[in-house]
Amino acid sequence: MKTIKLRDAHQEFKNFLKNKKHSNSTIVAYGKDIEQLISFLEEVAKNQIHEVTKEDIEAFLAKMQKDGYTPKSISRKINSTRTFYRFLKINEYVTDDPSLLVAHPRYQLAPPRILTPTEYRALRDAARNDPRMFAIIELLLQTGIRIGELANLRVSDSKKDSLHIAAYEKHEEREIPLNKRAQEALQKYLEIRPKTKDSHLFITKSGRPFLVRNIRTSMERYFRLAEVKDARVNDLRHTFVAHHLKQGASLVLLSKILGHKRLSTTERYLNYVGERGKETSTLSDL
Repeated sequence: MKTIKLRDAHQEFKNFLKNKKHSNSTIVAYGKDIEQLISFLEEVAKNQIHEVTKEDIEAFLAKMQKDGYTPKSISRKINSTRTFYRFLKINEYVTDDPSLLVAHPRYQLAPPRILTPTEYRALRDAARNDPRMFAIIELLLQTGIRIGELANLRVSDSKKDSLHIAAYEKHEEREIPLNKRAQEALQKYLEIRPKTKDSHLFITKSGRPFLVRNIRTSMERYFRLAEVKDARVNDLRHTFVAHHLKQGASLVLLSKILGHKRLSTTERYLNYVGERGKETSTLSDL
């Protein structure tokens, strides 16, 4: 077994995640969780990773609970710690994994936020005079794509009646249909899109890529203008799934369009849609 200091192990772990091509959000989340763990371990005078015990990890989680972290957040920190220890074992920095002896707290997942027809129509109305945001809202609502996938779109990805979604982080590429609403909104945006050498579909007024953080900020503004409470960008994806399941859309078709790796990820939405219509292989407009 090799020895390594806590801080050095943390840095090597972040490099490991980058080399494995994990998403930036995953690297940041895991990095922050392990940073908190290591800071706590240093407070209790632990310097080498092999000195850490199950009781140390439990004490760290107890502190997190005392500091106001929810059971869901604490459970995520356990998962981060277990991923960290898998890395440590692979690299022979530890022989035993004390994180496996720590139990997850029990909690219930909150149901997805699904916008009502009144809410997403109000959102449309609020953005009607902003062709770029109107097109973004329509694409998110009518295709269910992820915000990162939307920010990564290139002009060449937009076809007459379909949209090419390039491989993004660990999600595979796919082709998804564009209905009339999405086509029209996209065309109106392309007519006023600033001229630039940048190939990104959605850009700023200065011709630079319209980044995920820009999209989130703009969406938050339009949620406020539309008076849609407690909603986030990803809720448009939830709304897309729930609407089509209620209309009877094929689970297999929806899973493919959404880029879900497991059909069970799509199936869990059935708990929130109530009565389901007759199964169909086509998609309707929202």
